[in-house]
Amino acid sequence: MKLDPRHLEILAAIVESGGLTEGAALLGKSQPSVSRSVSLLEDRVGEPLFLAARRPLQPTELGVALAQEGKRILEAGRHAGRLVDEHRQGLSGAVRVAGTPIFMDGVISSVIAEFQAEHPNIRIDQSYGYPAELLSKISSETLDVAILPIRPADLSEEYEFRQILPGRNVIACRVGHPLARKSEVKLEDITEYSWIAPPANSPLFRDLRNTLDGIGVRELKISFTGGSLSAVVNVLAGSDSLTVLPFSVVFMMQRQNMMTFLPIKIGDPDRHLGCVMRRDRRMSATSNRFLAFVERKFELLDRLICKA
Repeated sequence: MKLDPRHLEILAAIVESGGLTEGAALLGKSQPSVSRSVSLLEDRVGEPLFLAARRPLQPTELGVALAQEGKRILEAGRHAGRLVDEHRQGLSGAVRVAGTPIFMDGVISSVIAEFQAEHPNIRIDQSYGYPAELLSKISSETLDVAILPIRPADLSEEYEFRQILPGRNVIACRVGHPLARKSEVKLEDITEYSWIAPPANSPLFRDLRNTLDGIGVRELKISFTGGSLSAVVNVLAGSDSLTVLPFSVVFMMQRQNMMTFLPIKIGDPDRHLGCVMRRDRRMSATSNRFLAFVERKFELLDRLICKA
C-alpha cells in the first residue's frame, strides 16, 4: 500500500504538537485542511488513527507507528529548509578560487584557513594558475574568484577588479644571510650572489628581470628555478641565494622567522593584487561572503605592512 507522504507528515505534526490546531500551526496550514488530510489517511488505511473521544488527541498504535514514519519526512523537510536558509545567507556551499602559486601559498592560504574556521560548512575549491588561464576560467564560469597581481588597465570590461594590496617587491634572503647582517647594503654587494628565479612564464620572473636591470645587474646567475613557495623558502634557508618576492609574502614569512629582506629600494611593479570576477555574473551569497572576508583581512594586512 502506498501512502501520501504529505499525509504522514501532517500526522507526525499533530502527534508532536498534541492537537489538530497545534499541528496546523506547526505546518503553516489551516485546521480544516489538516483535519481533511487525516480523514483521507484514515480512509486509505481503513481504520482510525486516533482514539475516539479522547482529549487531548491520543494516537492509536497504528497512528503512533505511522507518525514515526511521518516524523522522518517532517525532519527531512526541516533540514532541507535549513539548508536553503544557509545557502541564501552564504553560510554553506562552495567557492571556487584560484591564484598565482606564490601569493596563494604565501598569503591567501592563511586567509582561507581563517575563513573556514569561522564558516566550517563552506567548502573552498582552490587551484593555481597565471592571469591568462584564470581569466579564461572566470569568463567560462568555471571559477568564481581569481586573486591575482594584475594591471587593472589590462582587464576588459568583462571583468570586475577589486584591489586588495598595492604592488611592492623586495629582495628576499634567508635570516642570517651575510647581507642581512650589514647595516648598509650597496648594489654592488648583491652581485656576488646567485639568484632564485620564478618560472619563466610568471609575472614575478619579469619583475626579477626588471628589478635587476633597474639596479644595474646585467649578468644574472640563476642557481635555482622553482614555482612553489615552499621550494623557494627551502632553497633560501639553505643557501646564500637571493630572490625577488612580493613584500606581502616576505612579510608573512618574516613573522615566522623563515626569511627576511634587504634594505634596498627597488622599483615596485605596476601590477596590484586584487580579486577578479566576471562583471555580468551574479555571485552567490557564499562567494560574496568569502570575497568580503578576504577584503577585510587584506585591509588589516595592508595596515600592518605599512607600519613595517
